[in-house]
Amino acid sequence: MTQRLLRWICLFLACGFFQAAAAVAQDRFIDNGDGTVTDHKLGLMWSKTDNSGNISWKQATRWVQYTFPDTLQKKYDNWRLPTLEELKSLYNAEPGYEGYEADCGQQVKIIPLIRLSCGWAWSSDVEAITAAVFSFQRGIHYTDRMVHRRGHRALPVRTIR
Repeated sequence: MTQRLLRWICLFLACGFFQAAAAVAQDRFIDNGDGTVTDHKLGLMWSKTDNSGNISWKQATRWVQYTFPDTLQKKYDNWRLPTLEELKSLYNAEPGYEGYEADCGQQVKIIPLIRLSCGWAWSSDVEAITAAVFSFQRGIHYTDRMVHRRGHRALPVRTIR
């Protein structure tokens, strides 16, 4: 009888632990209800959508700073292109997670609260005439010339801490 009770207690504690871990992971990203998503782990606020069209790096930086903020009901300052590491933090590499099909036909694996129209996002990491681009289809990054536009998107972010 004691062993049976001990097994039930262990089972109960294990279930509680896994539920708590899932809740913490789920609470990391919160939909703010105003076109933005907050990442409480990294202290960032993301746009829920990208710019919805092909864009060069220079156009992306201008769109993020000057056009995007006017699309939101609430006004926030300091919008920018994310770093490569910040983009990587949105990629969902969990086995079994298939992501969703973006407007351009690519299957992207990004957190479900953010909707991309295509799988490549510009980063703020630059060197000479190139910038890093992150692929949410494959979970890899590469560099591309800043003048290229095909499939590239701008995903605004701002620091909130």
